[in-house]
Amino acid sequence: MSTPKPPAAPGAPQGTSSAAANAGPRPMMRGPMGAGFGPPQKAKSFKASAKRLLGRLAPERRLIVFVLAFAITSVALNVSGPKILGRATDLIFKGYLARHPDTNPELARNMGAHAGQGIDFAALAHLLIIVLLIYVAASIFAWLQTYILNYVVQRTVKRLRSDVETKLMRVPLSYFDGQPHGEVLSRVTNDIDNVAMGLQQTLSQILNSLLSAIGVLVMMVWISPLLALIAFVTIPVSLVVTAKIGKRAQKGFVAQWKHVGALNGQIEEAFTGHALVKVFGRHAEIQKKFDAKNHELFEAGFKAQFVSSIIMPAIRFIGNLNYVVIAVVGGLRVATSKMLLGSVQAFIQYSQQFTQQLSQLASVANVLQSGVASAERVFELLDTPEQSADRNDAKVPAELRGEVRFDDVSFRYKADVPLIEHLSLVASPGQTIAIVGPTGAGKTTLVNLLMRFYDLDAGAIRIDGIDISSVPRSEVRSRFGMVLQDTWLFNGTIRDNIKYSNPSATEEEMLAAAKATYVDRFVRALPAGYETVLDEESGNLSVGEKQLITIARAFLANPSILILDEATSSVDTRTEVLVQRAMATLRERRTSFVIAHRLSTIRDADLILVMEQGTIVEQGTHDQLLASGGAYSRLYHAQFAAPSAA
Repeated sequence: MSTPKPPAAPGAPQGTSSAAANAGPRPMMRGPMGAGFGPPQKAKSFKASAKRLLGRLAPERRLIVFVLAFAITSVALNVSGPKILGRATDLIFKGYLARHPDTNPELARNMGAHAGQGIDFAALAHLLIIVLLIYVAASIFAWLQTYILNYVVQRTVKRLRSDVETKLMRVPLSYFDGQPHGEVLSRVTNDIDNVAMGLQQTLSQILNSLLSAIGVLVMMVWISPLLALIAFVTIPVSLVVTAKIGKRAQKGFVAQWKHVGALNGQIEEAFTGHALVKVFGRHAEIQKKFDAKNHELFEAGFKAQFVSSIIMPAIRFIGNLNYVVIAVVGGLRVATSKMLLGSVQAFIQYSQQFTQQLSQLASVANVLQSGVASAERVFELLDTPEQSADRNDAKVPAELRGEVRFDDVSFRYKADVPLIEHLSLVASPGQTIAIVGPTGAGKTTLVNLLMRFYDLDAGAIRIDGIDISSVPRSEVRSRFGMVLQDTWLFNGTIRDNIKYSNPSATEEEMLAAAKATYVDRFVRALPAGYETVLDEESGNLSVGEKQLITIARAFLANPSILILDEATSSVDTRTEVLVQRAMATLRERRTSFVIAHRLSTIRDADLILVMEQGTIVEQGTHDQLLASGGAYSRLYHAQFAAPSAA
């Protein structure tokens, strides 16, 4: 491309082809990417991002009510189990004291143990059956809760993916110009997958652990307020430990996922241009860069995982200390007949469950931190400013004559760097307008403005007298056909690639386009003909053949205005003849804009515009411009002087 590029992060890709702004099947040919990455943006706070992430569950509020109901029921049943088992323990201990009343007469009297009575096995069996049924019911409700919650999470993530896809269709082309492709792909794939995993693994555990902790605390207070007070000490201590460690882990996970995006971009760049890497023998340098970035990811990931993994052992240690104190105090109260043995046993079970719930909350902290860190990156993408809203003030007729007029147009990528200033030109219907000039003159920028990939700073562009800013972008672009320097083909058959511009075209129309653009002559020689499936790099076709397919695709769209951007720069001389003939057929009765470096390909253009630094410095026919001895003449002789001298 020969256009000045918009501002980008240091080392970021300096632009994409115009076609990259449109969504479509997976592209098979992409331009080179930038080698470096700009400084990472500052992440949002954990609290704000977590709240926003949970807010995306709002559309599923009805199902969430069922999740809560099933969770509360399951927890209530589970929490009641130890209390009933404590009663079973009291039955056994009471029977033992009845057989051995001299062991502790006072305790036997307090428990109502009568000498010679023994264990009431019928009552014991009744209690055990109740406990069994309780735990079975609790498991069923827990399964229902998990099933519905998984459904809720997957639907939420599905909507998130859709929102991101929609957002990418609404952001301006400048966003992609200023972002490494690997970074964008990482947010769309890795980060969203990590959000899904985080929600999937943490919501259920957090919900069950919190409800269980509350239920267990209630039972502990009911059994023994004194022992419950001892157990309560672990709560603030555990919260402080989790908060302190979690805060450090959050920073680590944000860094980890940023390095994942950077590494993805570097890998994509290396494999996209693997042929050039091998040709120029740069694998060692690529490997060195990969190792450096991989080491940065290793350090960030290790730090994040290590810091977050400290939480659970710390909570478990606090819980074990608490367990020792409860066991000692509880044993003393049983010995002094202030508590029953079954109550102490139940309380110890509850204290262990309480510690277990705190440990589970701590164990999901690393997954939660990682998920929220990824959510922050996705939200940054969703918060990207969108292109200005479409207007619908004017109506475009079904048939356009093809007059294109630039009226005092001004445009800058950067506010302080002038590019196109007060440019005016008129392309009459059916004319072929060639645009030439040195690299960076603004040739492709002119086309991007015509396609409304960027909005003007001043002036207007009119097609048949209609200001293109007054109609929807899709309406404007539907009237254009475009053939780029970089062929864009996707995994699919040759037929599918040709019909991409007009899926409703008939087989006869598709064949007519293929024949008119000389595609049919080489497709017929392929074993599978039009059903030939193009591979990942279209290696089963030559560069010229791929270019002819893109011309056939544009032909089938039957556009009113045609844009040819360096369409013959990558083909050999023999193939160029076919491409030129195909483009000549395509240009018939259409207003065409041709961007070319090979000046020999535009001799027959109706009007040639010579651009320098965003300004048209000359215009006229090939012969007129040569005769004037100006900028065009210098460009022309620079290309052909050496061959002529030879």
